[in-house]
Amino acid sequence: MAEPAHKTGTEHPAEGGHGGFPPFQSQTYASQLIWLVVAFVLLYALMAKWALPRVGAILESRQKRIDDDIAAAGALKVQSDEAVAAYEKALADARARAQAIANETRETQAAAAEVRRKSLEDELNVKLADAEKTIAATKTAAMANVRGIAEDAARAIVERLIGTAPSDQAVTAAVADALKR
Repeated sequence: MAEPAHKTGTEHPAEGGHGGFPPFQSQTYASQLIWLVVAFVLLYALMAKWALPRVGAILESRQKRIDDDIAAAGALKVQSDEAVAAYEKALADARARAQAIANETRETQAAAAEVRRKSLEDELNVKLADAEKTIAATKTAAMANVRGIAEDAARAIVERLIGTAPSDQAVTAAVADALKR
């Protein structure tokens, strides 16, 4: 077997190559630093003159829009609070009016019911008085009939018991005596 050839740091690179990583080559280090400074200055100038003012303007515009939106939201909140307060006041007023109307209606209906009750009571009292008069007349008539019925019954009983009819005066006196008790 053949031994592999070991590469050492003293060997020369292949044709066309310079050997090693360019930033680590000491021959090009100074030019690389110059180009780095030039690129940095150009990039800084470009950013400072063109990009940063635009970004700053955008940030200011956004901040202004945010501040305006917050102020508008605050104004709308104040309007909303005022609207809620007005709504609550209107609702309280409506409730008070409704309560007043209900009380007035209740009082009106109570007064009408009282008038109707008194009217019906008066009608019933008149009917009651008429009924009491009718009852008294019927009672008087019944009592008059009771006397006649009692006299007829007493006459019939006595006639059946003794066989002869008693006199009308005797029957009337006996019934009158019994009714007094």
